[in-house]
Amino acid sequence: MKTLISGAAIATVTGEEYASGHVVIENDRIAAVGEGVYTGEFDERVDASGCLVTPGLINTHHHLYQWATRGLAADHTLFEWLVALYPVWGRLDDEITHAAGTAGMARLALTGCTTVADHHYVFPRDGGDQVAALAAARQRIGVRLHVVRGSMDRGESDGGLPPDNLVESTEDALTGTEAAIDRFHDDSPEAHLQIAAGPCSPFSVTERLMSGAAELARRKGVRLHTHLAETLDEERQCLAEVGCTPAEYADKLGWLADDVWLAHTIHLAPEAIRRFGATGTGSAHCPTSNGRIGAGIAPVRDLLDAGVPVGLGADGAASNESGGLGEELHQALLQARQRGGPRGLTTREALWMGTMGGARCLGRDGDLGSLEPGKLADLAVWDLTGLNYAGITDPVAALVLGTTPPLRRLFVGGKAVVEDGTLREADESAIAGELAAASARLREGR
Repeated sequence: MKTLISGAAIATVTGEEYASGHVVIENDRIAAVGEGVYTGEFDERVDASGCLVTPGLINTHHHLYQWATRGLAADHTLFEWLVALYPVWGRLDDEITHAAGTAGMARLALTGCTTVADHHYVFPRDGGDQVAALAAARQRIGVRLHVVRGSMDRGESDGGLPPDNLVESTEDALTGTEAAIDRFHDDSPEAHLQIAAGPCSPFSVTERLMSGAAELARRKGVRLHTHLAETLDEERQCLAEVGCTPAEYADKLGWLADDVWLAHTIHLAPEAIRRFGATGTGSAHCPTSNGRIGAGIAPVRDLLDAGVPVGLGADGAASNESGGLGEELHQALLQARQRGGPRGLTTREALWMGTMGGARCLGRDGDLGSLEPGKLADLAVWDLTGLNYAGITDPVAALVLGTTPPLRRLFVGGKAVVEDGTLREADESAIAGELAAASARLREGR
């Protein structure tokens, strides 16, 4: 099957841009990208006049289960927010996770996202098969999913934030992570489902779990992910308990390396930023969530200048109720310029972070993140014909500086997931109904 997308502006993210060009998809791969009219044969044509074609966006950090608890603890700091929500999350089961995961991935797809990294670290004792619930949700929407099998083994009685009934033993956490890898991880270049190892955060896991997860991930050949340096409260706690900053602690445990990407990385000293760059450690920048929690503004300009792979993350919908990814391009640019002035981030750097930067964080830049022949056909066709974009001559500026455009198409592996602003295979109204019922049941403890 050969599909031609024609008449569009094209941003490849590798430096080439075409004012009116074409992209040819053959089966699940990109066969051609170029300026002007395509003269070869094709089976289907998508008229993309007035559109911008970009790589599909890549979400490097999320908590899909949190779609069931949006709007709670609206005016709390991170630690206050966690303490308020952990008891609610302790009632999570696999049906609720499936409904929340389906809704979250639906929203992400409708905002241009083709790959989702979901950090799932809540495993109630009677919660059923949480990873399977997310895998089934992925199939309904059609995006790629990287499940970071999270874990917590440090409850309140050990100085952690989670209630004791919500943490696993270190052994169970590692065993559960290995089981998820063995059952679900696909290491092929075309993979739609991969697993990573992801202890939740330094303040909710033991040093033994951090070290054990790193050993397990490297033995199994998967990537590592956790939260790091999100708030000053975290830094103060880390200094008091282990005598070093969160970045120094991560380095000590072998967690700064090119198979690791870390969420937030807001409070980093200059030497830590240099160390991230030297080791190839990735950063998942979550601007809207950071603003919602009031955690601070990540030093994105400094990270990029140091050679750090920086991607974008929507983060959990309980700290970013919108849950879309397209708007994170806009928010990332605004926050970087609030921190560093108008040269803090360019429009094209924002798009790079949302595509190629994310692919580098997930270790998939060989097949995702840019529009190049031979890469997987994950791409977004943004419709810029409406009132919101009229008169903006630079289509990348329209995408990044304006409101998130509707999608004429969203392709994952050459298959249309969104068409004319609507999910192709899933029923948005049914998904919303399932989510509302699941959310009510979770909050009411039913």
